[in-house]
Amino acid sequence: NDIATEVTLYGMEQYEDYPTALESHFGGSQRATVLAAASGVTAALATANSNAGLNGWYMSMLLHKEGWSRLGFFGYDLQDQCGSANSMSIRPDEGLLGELRGPNYPNYAMNVGHQGGYAGIAGAAHIARGDA
Repeated sequence: NDIATEVTLYGMEQYEDYPTALESHFGGSQRATVLAAASGVTAALATANSNAGLNGWYMSMLLHKEGWSRLGFFGYDLQDQCGSANSMSIRPDEGLLGELRGPNYPNYAMNVGHQGGYAGIAGAAHIARGDA
């Protein structure tokens, strides 16, 4: 969580220092996804565990909402706040379930931005283990 926290806070500082980047990532959802993907991939690379990466993603979303009061337009942020404890019915530490998720996974917004983030987290864990 320390790594993901630092990555998220650094990203938020960069958005505040460079307003052009803030404007080019239109809508809070894109900014939230960029920060969360960076946090999740960093945590997955550091631990070689996709579940740790997903938890970094969720932690980043919560930190982002705490700092900027919202994640996207019109309250479309449920999928970004559903942590693995809320959305999994089996234990995630037995089988790297991050790799088994697809577009129909419950409570996930598998749109263009999110799907790449989740794939990056799963891939980062394999790269860190050296089996990718």
